[in-house]
Amino acid sequence: MYFNATDMTVFLTQKEFIDTAIVPLVSIDLAAEKIKQSGAEADFLLSLTGFIEQQFKGRLVVMPPFSYSVMYKNANMPQELEKQFHEAGFKHVFFLTCDHFWTALEGQVNVIWLPAIPLESMNKSVKSSILEDQLRQVVPKFSEKWSMI
Repeated sequence: MYFNATDMTVFLTQKEFIDTAIVPLVSIDLAAEKIKQSGAEADFLLSLTGFIEQQFKGRLVVMPPFSYSVMYKNANMPQELEKQFHEAGFKHVFFLTCDHFWTALEGQVNVIWLPAIPLESMNKSVKSSILEDQLRQVVPKFSEKWSMI
């Protein structure tokens, strides 16, 4: 499910089954030497979260990406967001990111760091294969948290 009016209508009636929020943390760096990498990271994260949503539709909601620039990076932000998601009825919140900065918060919030894989020049089948490989790395982290409750 995605954070849109149609899917949130379903969420409100199915809260007991839809217990997980996925929040992509997307760094926006507009410096000439970093803008392409920043765009590649955003493309990768959004593609991966879309792929995750397809696999777990009915179990989780993919939130709009939380985008930030380097000067607005706030280490308290994930905890504050997580609190709001819990208050809304989500038992589990996972932050997916390509920004290594957020790994310092592991243990406080569920941060899954993945290295960005440039997808822009790949054909559809190779891109799908890469996303499947990444999904296989993420699923055990979801399963571990899901099995705790």
